[in-house]
Amino acid sequence: MLQPKKWEMLWGGRTLTVETGRLALQTNASCTVQYGDTVIMATVVKSSNVRPGLDYFPLMVDFEEKLYAAGKIKGSRFMKREGRPSDEAILAGRLIDRSIRPLFDESIREDVQVIITALAVDGENDAAITGLVAASAALSLSSIPWNGPIAAARIGMDSVGGYILNVTASELEANKTLDLVVAGTAEKLIMVEAAGTEVPEQKMFEAMKWGSEQMQPVVDFIKKIQTEAGLTKITPEVKVTPESEAAAMVKQFIADNAESMIFNSTKITKGDRVAMIDSMKTKAKEFFADKEIDEKVLAGALSQLKYSIGDVISERILSKSQRLDGRSITEIRELQVEVDLLPRVHGSGMFMRGDTQVLSVVTLGAPGDVQTLDSMEEDGKKRYMHHYNDAPYSYGEAGPLRGPGRRAIGHGALAERAIEPVLPLEADFPYAIRVVSEVLGSNGSSSMASTCGSSLSLMAAGVPLRKPVAGIAMGLASDDKGNYKVLTDLQDVEDGHGGMDFKIAGTIDGITAIQMDTKTQGLTWNIVDQTLKQALEARKTILAKMASVIAEPRADLSPYAPRIVTIQINPEKIGDLIGPGGKTIKKIVEETGVDIDIEQDGRVLITSVDATAMQKAIDKVNEITKDIMAGEIYTGKVVRLEDFGAFVSLTPNKDGLVHVSEISYDRVNRPADVLKLGDVVQVKVKEIDSMGRVNLSMKALLPKPEGYVEQERRPMGPPRSGNGGGFRKPFPPRQN
Repeated sequence: MLQPKKWEMLWGGRTLTVETGRLALQTNASCTVQYGDTVIMATVVKSSNVRPGLDYFPLMVDFEEKLYAAGKIKGSRFMKREGRPSDEAILAGRLIDRSIRPLFDESIREDVQVIITALAVDGENDAAITGLVAASAALSLSSIPWNGPIAAARIGMDSVGGYILNVTASELEANKTLDLVVAGTAEKLIMVEAAGTEVPEQKMFEAMKWGSEQMQPVVDFIKKIQTEAGLTKITPEVKVTPESEAAAMVKQFIADNAESMIFNSTKITKGDRVAMIDSMKTKAKEFFADKEIDEKVLAGALSQLKYSIGDVISERILSKSQRLDGRSITEIRELQVEVDLLPRVHGSGMFMRGDTQVLSVVTLGAPGDVQTLDSMEEDGKKRYMHHYNDAPYSYGEAGPLRGPGRRAIGHGALAERAIEPVLPLEADFPYAIRVVSEVLGSNGSSSMASTCGSSLSLMAAGVPLRKPVAGIAMGLASDDKGNYKVLTDLQDVEDGHGGMDFKIAGTIDGITAIQMDTKTQGLTWNIVDQTLKQALEARKTILAKMASVIAEPRADLSPYAPRIVTIQINPEKIGDLIGPGGKTIKKIVEETGVDIDIEQDGRVLITSVDATAMQKAIDKVNEITKDIMAGEIYTGKVVRLEDFGAFVSLTPNKDGLVHVSEISYDRVNRPADVLKLGDVVQVKVKEIDSMGRVNLSMKALLPKPEGYVEQERRPMGPPRSGNGGGFRKPFPPRQN
């Protein structure tokens, strides 16, 4: 029998409900969390099988996006089942993973899987935040060793600069100044994601701290639930094994030889470091050759060698402020910046920091090239896209080429968020914009390098950014005694135990994006404050270097980029321009080769790389949508002949009537006597009557004969059979 238990609390003006004992009962622990009408289920399972030979903790965290949760059916005609996770689901999973991972016992070698499933979403209360709270509650209820609980909150900003706890989607839409996610406790910060419109460092720090303080009631709430319903935590058994003894011996070997083998050079590249590790492995094998250690046991211990080297490097930073490559704590590696590396493309920029090198390439497209969003929580269109690629050669390795992984999607999204606040308004620059960042070399913060590369390439392409954006990754060396040093320009060898990866991007005036995760039990507020201030100085240095190459966006677009012309038409004419079944607009596109996008407010955007084709399309649109006025003169073809007059085409969708009496000053009995179908004639608009019919005259453009007296025109009555004397209905539409 089900025996559900439920707990409730008021948080941020809404009820937060946690329930366990109802769903997914075969797990180690499970629960549902409801916030508003958003309901998330979190499940935790730990395998009973140890995975031998692993040198890491095998944790899997997945966010399962279900379209039924939002009352949607997948838009694809051929595939209605959820398939590959959307980018939004991947980013939500990464956010939760980075928040909970540091609190596990890293000695665990059994698979642990945390699955967060969206059961219902209300479109206002963020599913990722609710999911992180659910994951924290489920892990706290489980028997798995985990040093939680933690909580998470999404912080926004109101119009007067005040903070909003768990800002809703509509509130964010109204004010996009700040979108901040924090995870941890009131005392320590474990994870940060932020997007902002040039938020000053001090304001961002205050928002982080304020948001973390608001999370503490939830942390206490989960502790209460854990006390009342949680399983007894497993205590990891510490065993002295041949593997652990061998690992300790290898670590001691590294410490004894650090001076001669690690810190023997003032400058070291990534290639040098890889060679150093290989050399140390070789010398360690030689050293232990006569120590009677099993070959497989020694191989396992040596697989941990790079981590042991990282520990030695962190210890040296703490004790002597000495970094492996000889830099000071606040020094940035050598910077190289270039633009216009590639011909034909719309814009390109290369940013290199030490061994990290990124080439960013811009493509400008028509408004119709925007990305359509069809995920659980998002609808609409995405105008700016940044895609990040890192092939195996980026790391000096060989490997299979696959699609972008979770890391690549996360890095691409971070750089995208960093640039978005400085993009021109769509009304001023209606292009779809795609930037692809190709990582050509990676050794510390390729995501921030791609942010810099994107900014360079966009300015080179002539995209009118309000300000250039740069980014830097900040690191940390710390120990369990509270000693720490914040490192400017983190490289991968420095991102070990007791470290952090704190990426901060922005303009000269403020922060536009942040992403932080840590390998500690959380950062103190002194560390966070110092990191933000130190990163600002680094960002200024990078921006100055970028400005020495390209200080502002180019005045003109590349000659290979399409041009967009916007025409404003009467919205009531949109139907005329589209035509029945889209026939009219399709014909224009086929004849000219341009792209045409029509907005509901009457804006017609014509995109083309061919100036002649562009002008031809403009003329055709103007012809179709132009309001015909009395007194105007047109040249058109005769498209229909009746006994009472001739119909002349003025625009593709509008004809007018030349009454038989308006053809010539001489008497004309029947229009067919002087005109034939297809004749091109010049006509003047006499009037547009109350029914919208256009009356034309040919003779008004001819010299009036001397002594000519205008005859009074007899009012038109119902047409008589055979003579077509008049008409009462509006002109029937001409069939194209």
